Amino acid sequence: MELTHRFVATNGIRMHVAEQGDGSPVIFCHGFPHTWFIWHRQLAAVAGAGYRAIAPDLRGYGRTEAPAEQEAYTNQAVIGDLLGLLDDIGAEQAVFVGLDFGAALVWELALRAPERVRGIIVLNNPFAPRPPRAPSQLWAKAAQRHFLHLDYFQKPGPADAELGADPRAFLARVYFSLSADYHYLDTWRFPPEGTGYLDVLPEAPPLPWNWLSDDELDVLAGDFEQTGFTGGLNWYRALDRNWELTADFADATVTPPTYFLYGDRDPDMEGFSGRDPLATLRANVPNLRRVTKIDGAGHLVQLERSTEVNDLITAHLRELVPVPVAESTIRS
Repeated sequence: MELTHRFVATNGIRMHVAEQGDGSPVIFCHGFPHTWFIWHRQLAAVAGAGYRAIAPDLRGYGRTEAPAEQEAYTNQAVIGDLLGLLDDIGAEQAVFVGLDFGAALVWELALRAPERVRGIIVLNNPFAPRPPRAPSQLWAKAAQRHFLHLDYFQKPGPADAELGADPRAFLARVYFSLSADYHYLDTWRFPPEGTGYLDVLPEAPPLPWNWLSDDELDVLAGDFEQTGFTGGLNWYRALDRNWELTADFADATVTPPTYFLYGDRDPDMEGFSGRDPLATLRANVPNLRRVTKIDGAGHLVQLERSTEVNDLITAHLRELVPVPVAESTIRS
């Protein structure tokens, strides 16, 4: 079950994927600012449970191509990449796992191509219906009162340069701020005028932390030192276009079987997902099989509570795609 790397030609781009194990495919979708490596602990666990674990660098990240135009970073475009990946491995369906932007991607994939989705497992970012107005309008209004990264990232240039000046230092600060060890919404205390993202993020304590090592951060930072952050930031700049492209799904519900898990200190659940995100989730995902709260975890729950998350993911996979007894016996 060696971890391997390869490139896939899909939907007009060259996509890098990391793979481990054999069996039914499970595709992991990362967010910002991440790469495939954010899932490396889960790949080993899922492969060990009898599945083919696949983690791509999504377009704009890592060793996958980064188109120049912002239009290229819509969910619709990236869904095309994932469907091409399914075709490449000869699979009609896969289980998709998503976090952050990867969660939004998986939710939309389940709306656009439910026939290709065996099931979904989402971490921290619950499904929410299409808002009545373009997202940037909502963020601009909030940004009149306090700094908001969602608004700050909309304009090309300033954030790209700021974050790219020292990728490793930025990653340490943003990962720490999103964890259970800090309260991310404290970044809202800062005024919007003349404020950059690094101005609002706390200084990170020296590594290693109890959930992230120096070597792991080096791997993540190494990719961004090569690419910068513009590819990832373009996902933010495409969110209004996503809104336009999902008009036909305004009243749609997510039909594939779904599992949701979240950290009890996740900032998206607290401040970015509405007043009652779990009620909204249950109302719009009729085949929601289980919701699990993980105590003492923040946004990067799969790193902060790896063992618990791995156990949950593998248990959910066994319900979705049972591993043959003979195969599971051999692996154990």
